[in-house]
Amino acid sequence: MWVSMAKIKIGDIVEIVTKNGFSYAQYTHKNPSFGALLRVFGENFSDRPQKFDDIVNVRPVFMTFFPLGTAIHRGIFSVVANVDVPAHALPFPTFRAGIPNPATGKVDVWWLWDGETEWPVGKLTEEQRSLSLRGIWNDTFLVERIESGWTPETDPWT
Repeated sequence: MWVSMAKIKIGDIVEIVTKNGFSYAQYTHKNPSFGALLRVFGENFSDRPQKFDDIVNVRPVFMTFFPLGTAIHRGIFSVVANVDVPAHALPFPTFRAGIPNPATGKVDVWWLWDGETEWPVGKLTEEQRSLSLRGIWNDTFLVERIESGWTPETDPWT
């Protein structure tokens, strides 16, 4: 069932068509500077699931900011359901950011950001390696990351 919505809403489930099948993400937050935040899930489906409650209750593979309203309006992705954001995903997540050293291609000093405050941490701990990268991705980049099985832990800058 395709849900036509004039305006995107928190909890919307976004269907992303990839070469591996259908992938799904949930719109969970809107940030004034970065826009719509998607929790992107790792499971691929050959057919659209009837229910999404179980899907949204697992840990996402990654989160990213994305121009969701534009993608929906242009028909690039579809909103197929709306499901309550799970309680564990209601707090705004912490992201990591850094500038790669041109000589090494690695980030020497990482920063963490909680949606309001940013602070330097230097090298990442194992736990921090799983934090999503702060940024706004377009649809092509998002699909490439999903299709390749990319995770924050496997990012080449880390």
